[in-house]
Amino acid sequence: MIFAPVARRSAFNAPRSADLALQRFLLGSFANAAPARSAGVTVTQDDKATTLQLDVPGLAREQLQLAIEDNVVRLSSVEGAPRQVQRAWELATDIDAAASSAKLENGVLTLTLVRVEPVSKATTLSIQ
Repeated sequence: MIFAPVARRSAFNAPRSADLALQRFLLGSFANAAPARSAGVTVTQDDKATTLQLDVPGLAREQLQLAIEDNVVRLSSVEGAPRQVQRAWELATDIDAAASSAKLENGVLTLTLVRVEPVSKATTLSIQ
């Protein structure tokens, strides 16, 4: 149980940095229990892939562009789409674009981003 002193503040003041730090701490401690979710995006990870589920209601697959470069994923809507979307995510590891997939179903875009498996660069030398 957490006890915090209650101080009366004006309704027009911005939240204090201590309040914001406590909020980040509490949200971070509960993040391990459930998939990360912010602003219509759900992120789940396992040892082989990262899955992003993004709400994009009203957009068709022809109205979305997806670009993958190393460990950065960029999603944007084309010009003339009913609504504009521009999002980018930077993952911890590089993404195998050939093995990854994207699926749009009922206004939810599901990106399955497969991680690049490290390849051993060790060579064998013959002893003479």
